Amino acid sequence: MNFLQIIYLIASLTFVIGIKMLGKPESARRGNLIAAFGMTIAIFGTIFLYEGIKTSNYIWIFGGLIVGTVIGTLMAKKVKMTGMPQMVSFFNGMGGACAGIISLVEFDHILHTGPFTDADPVKLGIIFLGLVIGSISFAGSMIAFGKLVEKIKDKVLPLQQVVNIGLLLLILGIAAAATLGYITTPNVLFLILALSLLYGVLFVMPIGGADMPVVISLLNSFTGVAAAMGGFLYDNKVMLFGGILVGSAGTLLTVVMCKAMNRSLTNVLIGNFGGGSKDAGEGKAITGSIKEISKSDAAVLMKYSKKVVIVPGYGLAVAQAQHICHELEQVLEDEGVEVKYAIHPVAGRMPGHMNVLLAESNVSYDKLIEMDDINPEFKTTDVVLIVGANDVVNPAAKNDPSSPIYGMPILDVEDAAHTIVMKRSMKAGYAGIENELFFSPKNSMLFGDAKKTLTELVSELKSL
Repeated sequence: MNFLQIIYLIASLTFVIGIKMLGKPESARRGNLIAAFGMTIAIFGTIFLYEGIKTSNYIWIFGGLIVGTVIGTLMAKKVKMTGMPQMVSFFNGMGGACAGIISLVEFDHILHTGPFTDADPVKLGIIFLGLVIGSISFAGSMIAFGKLVEKIKDKVLPLQQVVNIGLLLLILGIAAAATLGYITTPNVLFLILALSLLYGVLFVMPIGGADMPVVISLLNSFTGVAAAMGGFLYDNKVMLFGGILVGSAGTLLTVVMCKAMNRSLTNVLIGNFGGGSKDAGEGKAITGSIKEISKSDAAVLMKYSKKVVIVPGYGLAVAQAQHICHELEQVLEDEGVEVKYAIHPVAGRMPGHMNVLLAESNVSYDKLIEMDDINPEFKTTDVVLIVGANDVVNPAAKNDPSSPIYGMPILDVEDAAHTIVMKRSMKAGYAGIENELFFSPKNSMLFGDAKKTLTELVSELKSL
């Protein structure tokens, strides 16, 4: 075993350790750094120790590294917490694009040695698979990015699923025919590329609402598999191992999230929560009235409570109110109130969005309680403060079969003695439907910007 293989082995171990540590909030930061260290030594080990790299190419290699590092660092530094999901989707798309480009380059190398039909069918099949999966991941991630920045709307075409399945079978059929030598024109590669990009667009276009975090996780697994194809092509153990880890981790996360939503992956891709599915209704008409609560009354209600649960949502991220929310928690605890945070698996716009948001403001990890664990506690909760969340607390998911979110497990906040919903307006949530909770006799609405309102709540509490 040469020194480069030892470096690859060490890097692979850091990936495993890093992913293991990412499973716990208190060790996630260190796990990320350990995995990043492994990737760094793998990159530089390849540059300086791999025999196939010419020293004359170093200027291009390091030029690309420098440009990419500067752009990535600036994007990461400037992104707000509200923009984290779209940044993740964008970076994931870039990974898929890289995997697709590897297939294009390797196919070109084959053409320099003769007709591609004379190449090893296994290698040819891997090239086509890498191109298909990488292109789908890239196009799908870009559409997801556009949806998250609200530049692209959900769109369902006539016979959408039939078209999608037919297109996917066509792509795989063409790739298989080219691999087995039944198609001999080199231009078949560009046909596969174009059809794969089109499929990536059509695949994600109809999906929206509460399903977006699941789709982002699924696309992440696609990128990992595409990267693993590159590892096969180059016989690069660390690239293969890393791709398999990302692919399997993304797949497992997708399955876990689907289970948390009480849906199958097929149902997510076909049912389309908030994605304009024609099979889903718009929900039953909600009658009743809402009642508002003043900031002073809300402060009094929480101060004299024994237990308060805070439900964070995307609105908390939009207002950048996580720090003042943590201060509210501390003020309440100083008054002897028990405070916890209820975390829904699809709250926000990506897996773990709320966990990352609250960790940024140094909220204790043991206060972040997952849905299954917090739901039984709502019956003994005096006040639930819902900050910018909507669909994940909508009782229609349990009692309205005509609702497009029917069947999705939610936070059972209606079991608490009181609920206070903080929103800018009565505008519907990401799924585009009314929330029954707003009209509940036990609920009060506190309108306004989350950051400003929380700041005033803290002031009111301190003055009591």
